[in-house]
Amino acid sequence: MASLQEQFLKAGLVNKGKAKQVHQEKAKQKKDERRAGTQSVDEARLAALEIQRKNAERARELNAQRDAAATQKAIMAQIVQMVQQNRQSKGKGDVAYNFTHDNKIKRVHVSPKVREHLIAGHLVIVCLGEATELLPKVIADKIAERDPSLVVQIKKASTEVEADDPYAAFQVPDDLMW
Repeated sequence: MASLQEQFLKAGLVNKGKAKQVHQEKAKQKKDERRAGTQSVDEARLAALEIQRKNAERARELNAQRDAAATQKAIMAQIVQMVQQNRQSKGKGDVAYNFTHDNKIKRVHVSPKVREHLIAGHLVIVCLGEATELLPKVIADKIAERDPSLVVQIKKASTEVEADDPYAAFQVPDDLMW
């Protein structure tokens, strides 16, 4: 393949005299650099290297984002699979069970036996999209490791009285229904 200079000569864009003059100036510049012991800065080459470095950095960032999205998608698929395989029946739905999720009070209708399991902590509520599912605590713990925002944390009522509680002397009856 012919050099760019030869291609310009054949196309008639440059004459032989101009090509020879450029060649002589280039040789003279290289000779001067060898004598002085300095190297000329090739700005075009440096600019190309800088652009190449920026493109490589951008490609790394995009790959990292793509990998993170793929990882998140795989985790969500695992969660959906665990929910589908381990969901428990809510029963006949006689009793309304209220819980809070994302600072909203939500309600699920369950049987009295399922309600007891929820209160005891054997079953846990998992909100997947708009659906609420009941799962065993072991499975819910595995889901909470992957995405804790999906699992509804039910706080057990403590029987201990706080030291500065002004209502400590007033007992709430156990059979009180709201």
